[in-house]
Amino acid sequence: MANPSPPAREILSLADLETIAARKLPKPVWEFYSAGATTQVTVKENSSAFSKYRIIPRVLRDVSALDTATSIFGQKISFPLCISPAGLQAMAHPDGELATSRACARIGVNMGVSSYANYSVEEIAAAGKSVENGTINHAMQLYTMNDRTKEEKIIQRAEKAGCKAIFLTADSPILGVRWSEIRNGFIPPVGLGYPMLHKRSKDIQAQSHGDGFAAFNSSSHSWETEIPWLRARTNMEIWIKGVLCPEDVEVAIRYGCDGVIISNHGGRQLDETPATIDVLAACAEAARGRIRVHVDGGIRSGNDIFKAVALGAECCWVGRPVFWGLAYDGERGVQLMLEILKGEFARCMQLAGCKSVSEISPASLGIFRADGPLARL
Repeated sequence: MANPSPPAREILSLADLETIAARKLPKPVWEFYSAGATTQVTVKENSSAFSKYRIIPRVLRDVSALDTATSIFGQKISFPLCISPAGLQAMAHPDGELATSRACARIGVNMGVSSYANYSVEEIAAAGKSVENGTINHAMQLYTMNDRTKEEKIIQRAEKAGCKAIFLTADSPILGVRWSEIRNGFIPPVGLGYPMLHKRSKDIQAQSHGDGFAAFNSSSHSWETEIPWLRARTNMEIWIKGVLCPEDVEVAIRYGCDGVIISNHGGRQLDETPATIDVLAACAEAARGRIRVHVDGGIRSGNDIFKAVALGAECCWVGRPVFWGLAYDGERGVQLMLEILKGEFARCMQLAGCKSVSEISPASLGIFRADGPLARL
């Protein structure tokens, strides 16, 4: 008989949750969630790159009245972290995105909804609203689709369900090559639904994952076609997810986008792109307050969140840790994951001498140098 999962009090970090998820999930599912493209350089460096940055505390500061909150989409969230749009959550737990939405509402953070969610945006939004005294906003992730009528219907449904933003995923004109999926012959389990695409898993069982992606999504996209088309069809905010250089921040500003998410798709698209934390500062500097800048990729602790905010991110987003929480204990597992990150972030702020998020700045960080003294930013 398999060993039972340890009680929540024994789970002290996201690494503990990851270990449990690796043990509980079937190997093909675990590798689908955890693996990156080809040699997985980027997926590994997304997390390891944070270790180059060192936190420089200020002492004898009164941090008794700590405030970890910030505002996103015109509403306060409890700390600067939200849940990235990540599909197929029902492979980790039957409640999937419904459990995640409820957990986010309990903690008071926002959630992105994947086009490949196993529940509809209406169901996911309703789940968050069902939490007594909970607060949550949702954003709808979107690819450029071959069928523009279907794409427009997703937008309309998302807006009607109360979503505040569209996250246009710009780094995926085609699907990256993930060797683990090929080796495992991965196909989504029979019985899962993709209600935003009006498909069920049996509809794509005969296709490889890449073929299934190409069946719905178009590689023919551009700033000139996408942004005006979206603006003509929604009042939601328009964010570009997948930006990795200052030049694209400038283009997003020129096209009137509301925000950018510095992201490399969790290392699952083009391998050997830079870790997001390493390009964040340059992108934030290019923005100069003219557009909002968020980041995802490799965030595994409250210290990581602190470092990202210090480098210019208004908010951070996490994806894989959601699957770990779901695999551990569904909604309670995701809530535990968020509580761990929030507690670590709060403690980091206090020990660094920051009583509010606005006090976190580049002065809070240095860069580790193996050949000499710490370099200040």
